[in-house]
Amino acid sequence: MIYLLALVGLVTLAVLLWKAFGPDTQAPPAGRVVGPDDDPEFLWHMNRRNHPRSGEGPDSGPGDRQE
Repeated sequence: MIYLLALVGLVTLAVLLWKAFGPDTQAPPAGRVVGPDDDPEFLWHMNRRNHPRSGEGPDSGPGDRQE
């Protein structure tokens, strides 16, 4: 019986060590992926398209304004 408990403890210890120091199964992402709902430029264009100011068309951009 003591050998069975030792074997269970040894297997548990091996699994915990493997999880802590073993090879990573997931590769980290190469770069930050920005979805369209988080992209500031996309949100700016959507805001301009949905809420145009007077005298500005839906295709006007930030460089199109004349001050």
